Order: sequence, then structure tokens, then C-alpha cells
Amino acid sequence: MKAVLFPGQGSQYVGMGRDFYEKYDLVKKIFETVDSTLEFPLSDFILNGPDEKLKLTQNTQPAIMTVGVSIFEVLKKHFDINIKKDANFFAGHSLGEYTALVCSGSLTLEKAAYLLNERGKAMQDAVPPNQGAMLAVLGMNIEEVEKEINLLPKNELCEIANDNSNGQVVVSGTKMAIETLKENLKQKKKKGIVLPVSAPFHCSLMQKASSVMKDKIENTNFLKPSPDIISNVTAKTETEVNMIKSLLVKQITSRVRWRESVDYMIKRGVTDFIEIGPGKVLSGLVKKINKNVKMSNINSLDDLK
Repeated sequence: MKAVLFPGQGSQYVGMGRDFYEKYDLVKKIFETVDSTLEFPLSDFILNGPDEKLKLTQNTQPAIMTVGVSIFEVLKKHFDINIKKDANFFAGHSLGEYTALVCSGSLTLEKAAYLLNERGKAMQDAVPPNQGAMLAVLGMNIEEVEKEINLLPKNELCEIANDNSNGQVVVSGTKMAIETLKENLKQKKKKGIVLPVSAPFHCSLMQKASSVMKDKIENTNFLKPSPDIISNVTAKTETEVNMIKSLLVKQITSRVRWRESVDYMIKRGVTDFIEIGPGKVLSGLVKKINKNVKMSNINSLDDLK
């Protein structure tokens, strides 16, 4: 059994998808569609930068989706690889869930580009600059990290944002809480790396963003996905359209249950994972979760050889 994975924020780089763009008119058309939907040249930021523009959350999110969908469509149309038919599940990490929804036929490219641009703006604006932060905690399991969070001052917010794999948990919260946690971990000879992000994603500090996106998501037309999509919030398949919408709203403030999502697919017989989109972040996480599964990734034309 197979599953297809779509990456999230942090996988972007200037020039991603360029080889597909230069070779296939189909990809040029996808990039043009996104540009005209957003009414600014996102494709130029993707292909030529500057990096500061591509790193802006409202640009990063639709950009990664655009490249993932482009590669997926090339596989389908030019290599006659019917991933939808061959795969049992699609799953995406955070914004990658929107890429999965487009590729599964649940959401149009235009709607996803619009929602991700709005989602990026809402998440960026939810917390004033320099008031929140995120920390990757390495070499500790989820229970150990939760114990450390419980030791923090109660007036400072800190929550688990991404349960990525065994030994990689990302926390999100106020800057003071994150700095205190980092210092506490250092004293215990544990490693915490402050992430270069512009806001504390996937925690309750994002409540304002969730409220902003609620109507936008609920007023968007979704179809039943095929194959089934794994929700970041529940770490299981969700096929009912209203539930998918509700969970996308909730996802903004909720933990990304990536480790549990991968475990869920493996327990249901998946032995072969394919990551489609920029970077190899998810490939690395899957191998940490279960080294016995087959993992491949497609982010360049060379990968298809």
C-alpha cells in the first residue's frame, strides 16, 4: 500500500520547481493561474526570489502548494503515473494538507491559493512581532516535552505545535516561555533550537487567525477527496466535507499530529511513502518514525530518473 505526502512551511527555496516550469507548459499554466488568482507575481518570487519575499508566510504557503500541485500534475499527465489510483492515503504537513486536498480533487487550485495566502496573512498578523517564538526540541519524546512544559510559569503560554517524529517535537508560545524552556533544557543537557519563523504557529496564540479564516474556509466549496486525506488535527482519515472544513479551521491553533498520522497509515498497511514537493523534510521524519518503510521523494526532474 502507498501514501503520498506533501510538505509544509520551511521546505521552500528560491528556484524550487524551476526544472518542471521550464520543461512543461502545464506547469507554466499552473503558475500563471496562481498569479492571476492572487493578483501579484508569486511565480517570480518562487523562481527568482528574493528569499525575503518567498519567506513571507502569505507567499510561502501558496508557493509550496503551487510547486507540489505542479509536480503531481506532471506525473499524472506526462509520465502516466496514476498516483490517485495507486495511493491509499494523501497527507500533508500543515499547509501541505491544502496541497493534498487539491491533488485529491477536493479543492480547486484557485481556492487553495486564495485560502493559503489569506491564511498566511492571518497567521502573521495574529501575534505582534517578537512576542511569540517556536522551538524544536530534539532527542525527547512527546511525554517528556509535555512534562517540561508543565514546569513553565503558568502566565506564559507554551504548547506542542508539531509532534513530528520520535525525538523531534516543536513547541510554540510566548517568547518568554520559549526562552525559559530553552534554558531549562540546556541545564538538563537537552537540545532546543529556536526556529527562524515569524510567528508562533499551531498554538492557541493563533486564535485570532482561526477566527479570521473560519468564514473564508466554510464559504469555500469542497468536494469529497479521493483518496482519503489524513487530518493533521485528528491523525486519521476524514472524508466528510463539513468535517474537513471544521478541522482546517481548528488546524491553525492545533498540534500537527504528524508522527501519529504516519503511524496510522502504517498500521493500515502502508509500506511505501512518496513525498511530492520541495525539500526532503517529510522523508527524513518518516524514516525516524519507522525505518522499515520505503521512502522516496520527487522534487526535481532528476528524481524521476
